[in-house]
Amino acid sequence: MAQEQRIRGVLAPVVTPFTKDLAPDPQRFVAHCRWLLELGSGLAVFGTNSESNSLSLDERLALLDFLLDAGIDPGRMMPGTGSCALTDAVQLTDRATKAGCAGVLMLPPFYYKDVSEEGLFRFFSETVERVGDARLRIYLYHIPSVAIVGISPGLVERLLGRYPGVIAGMKDSSGDWTNTKTMLDNFATSGFDVFVGSETFLLANMQHGGVGCISATANVNPAAIDRLFRSWQEADADEQQQGLDAVRGVLSRAAMLPALKAVLAHYRNDPAWVTVRPPLVELAAAQVQALIQGLDELGFTIPLT
Repeated sequence: MAQEQRIRGVLAPVVTPFTKDLAPDPQRFVAHCRWLLELGSGLAVFGTNSESNSLSLDERLALLDFLLDAGIDPGRMMPGTGSCALTDAVQLTDRATKAGCAGVLMLPPFYYKDVSEEGLFRFFSETVERVGDARLRIYLYHIPSVAIVGISPGLVERLLGRYPGVIAGMKDSSGDWTNTKTMLDNFATSGFDVFVGSETFLLANMQHGGVGCISATANVNPAAIDRLFRSWQEADADEQQQGLDAVRGVLSRAAMLPALKAVLAHYRNDPAWVTVRPPLVELAAAQVQALIQGLDELGFTIPLT
């Protein structure tokens, strides 16, 4: 089915830098976003690895405005706007849509467990109706290991039936290729774009009609991941995938979010990057040492631009 040009490729759930007093650091945030864009990655700001659910609504709105005021292209942004509170989700979604963002990435309301498909349908439906903007493009965010509340094929079918075009796709962070394949097989021909939540599945996703990945490790390895997205049909695609898997394998030996910040702090020689907001804690020195050693053994570097 014909559709307008949409965002695709590699997006990073941009890690949020904090100052010593745990306030967001907008200057470092903008600098990191510019670096990611230069190396081929789009910006899924306020994702899981952005510590988004440790940020208030006002903080997220302020950071979004800071990016826009700094001249960051909203057409390469997919802000996370999901919230347990409907009104918060609507306000942030409305701001992102009016700013011209390519789409929004929406978690389901995740505090109440065992909610019905009908309840989730009403939440997303209310968001669409209250925003009331033809430019709105929602990408559903399925991450059951964290949210517990998931996005079922039945819910996708209902939402696509009611809001074709507005419900633009999904980020599948289930880590279950069978689930991703189900979404691709059932909905990819209906204008529903599927991103995988890890570059581990990037090649398979592209081979089966997907449109890219939204991956934590794009924060530190954007160029290599973008290269596979752009050359997945080339003869060395399997070799590229193995290289990406090796880097992710090292990073996965520790908690991903503080690991990403430790890597940025080390390779940029900028210790301020290690700061996370409680209840998260930074990695222990021995963990950082093992992490950097593992990456160095792979010849890993972070290009400075």
